[in-house]
Amino acid sequence: MKLSLSDNTMKENPIFFNNHLAHTTMFPLGLKITHAEGIYVIDENGRKYMDMVSGIGVSNLGHGVKYITEAIKTQVDKHLHVMVYGEYEQSAQSRAGRALCNLLPEQLNCAYFVNSGTEANEAALKLAKRVTRRSRIVSCKGAYHGSTHGSLSVSSNEVKKAAFRPLLPDVYFIRFGVIEDLELIDENTACLIMETIQGDAGIRIPTVEYMQAVRKRCTEMGAMLILDEIQAGMGRTGTMFAFEQFGIEPDILTLGKALGGGMPIGCMVSSQEKMRELTYDPQLGHISTFAGHPVVCASAAACIEYMVENKIVDDVERKGRYIAERLRQMPGVIEVRQRGLFFAIDMTNADIVSKVVTTCLEKGLISFWFLSCPSSFRIAPPLTISDEEIEVALGIIGEAIGC
Repeated sequence: MKLSLSDNTMKENPIFFNNHLAHTTMFPLGLKITHAEGIYVIDENGRKYMDMVSGIGVSNLGHGVKYITEAIKTQVDKHLHVMVYGEYEQSAQSRAGRALCNLLPEQLNCAYFVNSGTEANEAALKLAKRVTRRSRIVSCKGAYHGSTHGSLSVSSNEVKKAAFRPLLPDVYFIRFGVIEDLELIDENTACLIMETIQGDAGIRIPTVEYMQAVRKRCTEMGAMLILDEIQAGMGRTGTMFAFEQFGIEPDILTLGKALGGGMPIGCMVSSQEKMRELTYDPQLGHISTFAGHPVVCASAAACIEYMVENKIVDDVERKGRYIAERLRQMPGVIEVRQRGLFFAIDMTNADIVSKVVTTCLEKGLISFWFLSCPSSFRIAPPLTISDEEIEVALGIIGEAIGC
């Protein structure tokens, strides 16, 4: 068999071939992780790395939370998959749905658990079209909603999209945070899909005035407002859900990443009335075999319960503001955008960002890049990070920036 990759590439990245695994980049970090605990991931040599990106927003509570792992083990002993989603009543799904909806406004009372964040966005787009009987979709410049065709269609990064066109038609983009652009939302618009706080664009935080104007315009035009909180939800920004900070409510909310407590999950939440539209004309308007997998739902329920019981969110903004203030004092840092424990640190250029991320890794700390904001690096530590761990992390980041 003829391979398209060079011998050097195979030598540098043997996991491509030796382990029969696909990668998403020619230059993965390559850490050989054997286990994880607290805010650390640990490699085969026993070296600990501070996970200051929470597995890219998944491990909000750190690694190895006993309450969650015990819930998983208990469910595994009961049963795994038993039927395609929606045919049986399963206790793990019901527990997760109640736990989640009890935290949300009254109209967000119906959860549809799927397998990932991008699947939640796919489902939300379908629901908006079904409810409104319209086709036009409006999204925001700078948006990232996932890598499946529909989610990619409403994402903004053209470099990531070009190779996969044609994508979903009738999609239009407005500038994030610009009230005047909201006029593009009209009586033909099925929905506006937007991140409450943009993540991949480099932690872009809108004003309260803008978000309330968004809500008002969607209501006036009969368009569904879909808020994607796959990154910003579950306490990451200092409230359980970021939209709480803007005095608005979405028609449809999408979640993922941290919701599963480390297990793969996505969720679309709306009203029972709207969700009912997916049950007829046609039946099975949205369906997924592994949606609401009982083990994953058991983990999600335990994650929510643990966060509420231990008041995890209460201290997030204090920690975040302290870290941001310390970062702003470091030489070479141009700007720090922060909400809760969600950070973008602007440097002069992408080469410096690459050097900082690489040096942090060498010193035992995992930071990361943004796909669409190359002159910034990201940190998003577990919400449970202690003050002592914060000091250690800031010391390493400061050393890396100063190198």
